Amino acid sequence: MCKHSNSEAIASWKLSSLVCRLSTISTRLRGQVDICYQLIETKMHNKLLNLFRENHTDNQEVLEMFFALKDDLPLKDCSSQAKLGMSELKNKVVILLITRAELLPIEVLLLLAQQMFDRAKLDGSYEIVWVPIASSDTWTCAEEESFDFLSNSLPWFSIRQPWLLSSIVVKFIKLKWNFNEEPLMVILDKQGMVTNSNAFDMTLIWGPRAYPFSISRENELWEGQTWNLQLLLDGIDPKVAKWVEEDQNLCIYGSDDLDWIREFIAKMREIVSSGLQFKMVYVGKKNPSENIRRVIGEEKMTGSLTLTKINFFWLRLESMRRSKLRLGHTDDKDPILKQLSGLLDTDESEKGWVIMGRGCSTDIVKLQGREVIERLELFPVWGEKVTIWGLVGAIRTAIEPALLAEPCHHSNVVPFVEGLKDTLFCEKCKRPMEKFVVYKCNGTE
Repeated sequence: MCKHSNSEAIASWKLSSLVCRLSTISTRLRGQVDICYQLIETKMHNKLLNLFRENHTDNQEVLEMFFALKDDLPLKDCSSQAKLGMSELKNKVVILLITRAELLPIEVLLLLAQQMFDRAKLDGSYEIVWVPIASSDTWTCAEEESFDFLSNSLPWFSIRQPWLLSSIVVKFIKLKWNFNEEPLMVILDKQGMVTNSNAFDMTLIWGPRAYPFSISRENELWEGQTWNLQLLLDGIDPKVAKWVEEDQNLCIYGSDDLDWIREFIAKMREIVSSGLQFKMVYVGKKNPSENIRRVIGEEKMTGSLTLTKINFFWLRLESMRRSKLRLGHTDDKDPILKQLSGLLDTDESEKGWVIMGRGCSTDIVKLQGREVIERLELFPVWGEKVTIWGLVGAIRTAIEPALLAEPCHHSNVVPFVEGLKDTLFCEKCKRPMEKFVVYKCNGTE
């Protein structure tokens, strides 16, 4: 009996000792595996970094390693559901649309689709590939369902199985490209080089005109841009775009104050009845309230945009400001950014506001609050000057200080650009300036 008891104790001790040894070995192995994973991750991360820095004959090596889904057909055409290989992206600029699994807020998605829809002249030059990223390390059922629904409805390409995307690539996207829930559009040129780490705003502003969507192209577009109504209204509505193209007098106005709107419209109708022709565009406010919905529905709003296009208007303005700030511009040195910030700040106030001008002209005027009504009431004073100075010039005579009695010799050299207006007004005395043509020789011999 005693021998049997001792043998059981010895066996139990040996088993316990074996468990302890196996546990120690397991812990060490797990540690070694973790170290291996870290080394693999570091190696892969560095390889990705080097890959995007190296010169390539095309984008295939970059894309194949980036997606690395062990699938010959890792992409899908969302509109046709066709399975696609990486060769479909060869010799094209690739736009990686990186978002959460829920994609984008509906109004942003609609604006992006509208802005990027007209690509006839650039057909085959670029492709958008949606790369959804889960909110955690693993995809939830809700995220997979959201992806399945959206990827069957979009007008561009998508990864077919984004949950198989390497965790190393996801980490690279978050660390290197600073993805933190906000949408990104990373641009790869035809050789697979990153030319813009976020072109999202420039696509909302200019659409396909921003091709090839590089940082240099973004700077180029801003360098040739002036503060005018075409910039504010471009791509929002075909009817309004036609008014801009026809160089018609335009009046953009915004507010959710029903009393102010009614008074403003009444004054404008009085002016129109006198024979002065112009078009009006109501853009509401940045975050349309129920009051604005009621205003559009109940009032006979002259030139009112739909709620969707009102959202488009404000989204583009915000994209313009973000684009400018990302490029390093400041309000005190950039007149367009200053005007954008001023308009967005005005929207946050309770005052109604108006911007008047025409087409591509840089001669525009902004009024707000009671000042709008007061200046319109002076129409009998400035209305007769419209034929001489134009709408904005005539209105300005009712806004600016009285003209100086003595002569003003201020001069302003303006480079010739297409659509340059015939009449400029002096920055100091506000009177029309006399025009002279200056020829400069660029010869070196």
